[in-house]
Amino acid sequence: MTAPAKPYDPLDIAVDLIRCPSVTPEDGGALGVLEKWLEPLGFICERMRFSDEGTPDVDNLYARYGSGSPHFCFAGHTDVVPVGDADAWTFDPFAADIRDGRLYGRGAADMKSAVASFAAAAERLVSAGFQGSISLLITGDEEGPGINGTKKMLEALAARGETIDHCLVGEPTCVDKLGDMVKVGRRGSINGWLTVTGTQGHVAYPHLADNPVPRLLEMLRRLDAHVLDEGTDHFQPSNLEVTTVDVGNTATNVIPGTARATVNIRFNDRHTGASLDTWMRSVLDAVTAEMGGSYTFKTSISGEAFITEPGPFSALIAEAVEQVTGIAPELSTTGGTSDARFIRAYAPVIEFGLPNATMHKVDENAGVDEIGQLADVYEAILRGYFAGRAS
Repeated sequence: MTAPAKPYDPLDIAVDLIRCPSVTPEDGGALGVLEKWLEPLGFICERMRFSDEGTPDVDNLYARYGSGSPHFCFAGHTDVVPVGDADAWTFDPFAADIRDGRLYGRGAADMKSAVASFAAAAERLVSAGFQGSISLLITGDEEGPGINGTKKMLEALAARGETIDHCLVGEPTCVDKLGDMVKVGRRGSINGWLTVTGTQGHVAYPHLADNPVPRLLEMLRRLDAHVLDEGTDHFQPSNLEVTTVDVGNTATNVIPGTARATVNIRFNDRHTGASLDTWMRSVLDAVTAEMGGSYTFKTSISGEAFITEPGPFSALIAEAVEQVTGIAPELSTTGGTSDARFIRAYAPVIEFGLPNATMHKVDENAGVDEIGQLADVYEAILRGYFAGRAS
């Protein structure tokens, strides 16, 4: 192992990463940059490439220091969403400009600065010495389909006997300022694609046609009117949203032959994806029995609801956040899904990262001071963890 010439500055690493145009599923050199910073510390870096029919091949990185337990894993991603209209940006989205104390660029908030802070915090522990293992599980498929990334990495690690004891995901979790929110769980998500079939015809001869639109509207009305729950101790109420309604009819004198809609449910731990699939189909069947016709319905479960119950691990993280930022964080389950939905099957997992106000936006940015503080929080977590405070 070659010791680094000076302590790692997370800002330097973040700049290096942002300058890689790693728009999902392209790596853009980002994983190589991370290897450049980790290998001198003694991390064993392993590229894990996965493919699946109909999806792009994806490069991922698993880097581990040490072989003993306990094993603390940082999880995140280096892929980013597209920049959109590049001309709308004040700065080149991959130049990593620093202006007025803020770092600009795609991935600054979500989540290359957090990955950089992982590496900087790890360097401090390696330099000080500790008993156990630190790993970084970094995917290039979080902003994409999520098929060839974290889920397959975890499966491969488990198949060869590697065990993660605890995991922290660096997604941007904070709302107004660094330290105000830690995610201890996530709601589940299920999408449903509904097609109601009828018979096309002339509007002046409705008896010769079968309009599917009234049946579709009634199905959506009943789905939308149902109260799924009132929330739980750790979760907000589940909600169903109609996200598309499409007949595709450009004529005013034609009764359409099909009508389509898409729905999404974000659900808490009162439900499972399977139970919600069953409930939606029962509603659709009831309308069909009353009004006739036929339908097809396809669903996809993005993730199940989960909670990492409050305990020593969440207390360790909350205390580290407050120690560095002066803010006692809210332990929350709000927001969308993340790769924590895969990790929760293998280890207790909690999420903490930068404020999320600019993620996926034009002129995405992060505060330089906040990036430094984030690395300090991660260092405090690691020190407490290897002192035995998570058990």
